[in-house]
Amino acid sequence: MTTVSVRLPDDLLKEADKHAHELHIPRAEYIRRAIETLNAEVTSQQRRDRMIKASQRVRAESMRVNAEFSTIEDAPNA
Repeated sequence: MTTVSVRLPDDLLKEADKHAHELHIPRAEYIRRAIETLNAEVTSQQRRDRMIKASQRVRAESMRVNAEFSTIEDAPNA
């Protein structure tokens, strides 16, 4: 495991210490969990952005196919 030195504003550290104490975990564990949570959020947002871009790339074709299905569904002999 690697050691990291970080400068934090006093109020942020006091709040982290307070929450760590309430959770009965060491400060380092609290900070590790905070980093893991933010990493997961960033990964999720990146995945969401990729899905949106992919959806936008195929939107026109999807709309064309949907229109064809609508025509077929409304056809009397379909």
